[in-house]
Amino acid sequence: MRDGEVIANGVRLHYVTAGDGPLVLLLHGFPEFWYGWRHQLPALAAAGYRAVAMDMRGYNQSEKPPGVRAYDIHQLADDAAGLIHTLGAGQPAAGVVGHDWGGYIAWYLGMWRPEALRRLVVLNAPHPAAFQREIAHPAQLLRSWYQFFFQLPWLPELSLRAGRYAILRRTFRGEPARPAAFTDEDIQRYVAALDQPGALTATINYYRAAMRRGPLQVRRDVRPITLPTLLIWGMRDRYLRPTLLNGLERWVPDLRIERLPEATHWVQHEQPERVNDLLVEFLRA
Repeated sequence: MRDGEVIANGVRLHYVTAGDGPLVLLLHGFPEFWYGWRHQLPALAAAGYRAVAMDMRGYNQSEKPPGVRAYDIHQLADDAAGLIHTLGAGQPAAGVVGHDWGGYIAWYLGMWRPEALRRLVVLNAPHPAAFQREIAHPAQLLRSWYQFFFQLPWLPELSLRAGRYAILRRTFRGEPARPAAFTDEDIQRYVAALDQPGALTATINYYRAAMRRGPLQVRRDVRPITLPTLLIWGMRDRYLRPTLLNGLERWVPDLRIERLPEATHWVQHEQPERVNDLLVEFLRA
């Protein structure tokens, strides 16, 4: 695997790449970084793709612009599209794969920048319109409590740093269905990435910027996604209700959903072989 950096959308972005062939861009979620795709990079490379896992703006070795506005969803989508354009010599990516926040960005790429990619894969990230529908339900509202907590100034950062990132360590050790999905070394890498100057506030600013858009703006953002789309969903996700899978054909007509009953939110870490098989099969179709 090789490191690289580019300036895309006016921001310095770090990435790790493996393999040669058609470009596949991997977008991580919170609180990860490129390393969240460590199981997928070699599998995609072996299948004949150039797999690129980026550090999204604010994370790990990528630039961390100040202020909440810098993390608006359209800026994040333009970062990914700019990276595709730069690394792919102006050609669309064979596919974009996103998990959690990376999946949310992938939905926006499919809606607003469809020329940048040929196929779309999302892992445990809600479609924006479906999330606006389901957040009105008390059960989903309760699961999303942390997003409202993240709107506060400085207190979220203080809480996450407490006890040398004790919350983060408990999350990675206790939540996955497969024991040792995250090793102690893996967890330490995540802590080190999040502990870089400006990184923690930048990553929380994703949530602050999203909340400032408001439901009306989100509804105006929604456009049909005509690209072939694969949605991989760990059904034991403690943050997202499975009802978010209902009625998606309204917005994504060419949609295939793969439900993994024993997986949680951390699906690509718990069942890497199954996820890799689904990715390669779908991208080759």
